[in-house]
Order: sequence, then structure tokens, then C-alpha cells
Amino acid sequence: MELDENSYEYVNVEEALSRVGGNIGLYKKLLMRFVEGCYVETLENSLTSGDMEQSARQVHTLKGVSANLSLNGIMRISIDLEQAIKQGLDFSAHFAALKKAYCVTLEKISEITK
Repeated sequence: MELDENSYEYVNVEEALSRVGGNIGLYKKLLMRFVEGCYVETLENSLTSGDMEQSARQVHTLKGVSANLSLNGIMRISIDLEQAIKQGLDFSAHFAALKKAYCVTLEKISEITK
């Protein structure tokens, strides 16, 4: 698995592997579950519908899952997005950044899991 140096901004494989005892097979399985979870799509639906309570719960879950998998770009942005939602602030820039980080992260996950 060869990743460029910018990958660590989005996915820190070494850090994640330390959490799963070095088991790359398990890590790949967890990454695929993340992809299948459609977290960002579900969050977008709740934001669009205006359900801020549900949105706050969903972004909190996304923050935790991404932290556990060392998906650092998503995790960092999720922290800011969660605060903006909870404080009733304009979250649009944070959500746009999250969608961008999510797309890049999915590319990195594809590289890792192939």
C-alpha cells in the first residue's frame, strides 16, 4: 500500500493500525463499513431538512467514527461543523469543506482497500 505524503492529512494509516493491533485486514473492513455508512449523505439530508438536533447527533457520530479510523481531515472539520450547528451559526462553509474532505478521503480509502 503506497500512499503519497499528503495522504496523512486525510488518512493516517499507521495511527489507525496501532488501534487495531496492526491488523490491516480488519482496518480495510472497517474502512469499507465507513464508506457503506453514507455518513455525509445522511448528514446532508438532515441539514437540508432543517433538523439541527438530528444533524448535531449525526456529525457527532461522524466525528467519532472518523477519529477512530484516523480519517483526520473529516474528523477535524466535523469538530468545527458540530460546534457551528450546536451554536446556531452558519455552517455552510464547514459543510462544504467536509464534503471536499470526504471525497478526497474516499479516494484514499480506495487506494488503501484495493
